[in-house]
Amino acid sequence: MRIAIVYTSVTGNTKELAALVHERFTLRSVDVEIFPIKQFPLNSISEYDGIAIGTYTWGNGSIPREMKNLFSKIEEFGTKRLSTAVFGTGDSFFPYFCGAVDAFRDMLYVRTNLAVTMKVEQRPQFKDVAKCSRFVECLLDQIRKELEVVSR
Repeated sequence: MRIAIVYTSVTGNTKELAALVHERFTLRSVDVEIFPIKQFPLNSISEYDGIAIGTYTWGNGSIPREMKNLFSKIEEFGTKRLSTAVFGTGDSFFPYFCGAVDAFRDMLYVRTNLAVTMKVEQRPQFKDVAKCSRFVECLLDQIRKELEVVSR
């Protein structure tokens, strides 16, 4: 099982959340790689059993510019054999709290095997550790189910 965490962050909140998700995978001895979006080779998507995407939300609920190529590539690649998850940080003061998470969720639901989403208010807190553990378990469960189907 091979998993990629791909994220973008401006304030450091989403980077911190990505590191927390990475730690939760590592505690389960999972082969997981973490990439800032600028370092992720878009053509390698098919090499992973699962991809967890981390994003902040820009402006009025928009996907950040640097994440649009990843969005388009997955939308184009679109296979139900790829298990996905999306997480993000945001401020609920704004009307489209974590709107980029919602945009990714909607596309991933149609184009991939979406397992789970997670939204965190601003900077991850201690209470978010349990959310991250559940997030990781949901993605791992989905990947295991898919791998079981493929091996039949």
